[in-house]
Amino acid sequence: MDRKGPQMGSGSGFIISQDGYVLTNNHVVANTSRVTVVLTDKREFDARVVGRDPNTDVAVLKIEGTNLPTVQLGRSDGLQVGDWVLALGYPMSLGETVTAGIVSAKGKSLRIMRQSREADAPLEHFIQTDAAINPGNSGGPLVDLDGRVVGINTAIASPTGSVRGVRIRGADRAGAASG
Repeated sequence: MDRKGPQMGSGSGFIISQDGYVLTNNHVVANTSRVTVVLTDKREFDARVVGRDPNTDVAVLKIEGTNLPTVQLGRSDGLQVGDWVLALGYPMSLGETVTAGIVSAKGKSLRIMRQSREADAPLEHFIQTDAAINPGNSGGPLVDLDGRVVGINTAIASPTGSVRGVRIRGADRAGAASG
């Protein structure tokens, strides 16, 4: 008999109101018994899932706290192919990351949400970007160059299931490149 103990996962999200409402992906919190939100300043909060929509893969969490950092919401309908965007998140347990890319396409359907047993009427209208997004970025914000959230990092379409960034070590004190 194969028994699995408690399992941990991770994802990203962003706070949309000072009273502690957080947006993330439904697939980040689905089938969870406990959700903990950790901010970049290392404060930790127990979160309550207050809403989930499998058809759009969006979930709303609630945390109790003060001085919570919030994001400014923008509008994705104003995005144009070729606009620069930034994908923020916490991929592969590497800590906070930001990757840059352009909007490659709008209105894409990847048919991935049809694979969800919960989604009975999946709505796929994805923004495609070449900003690197990896496991753990799910639920993080996609922002425009004015810092407004225009989307939620949701899916990776790659043969490996991830897009790994390249690390380049900076110049050392003597000015020579080190690696």
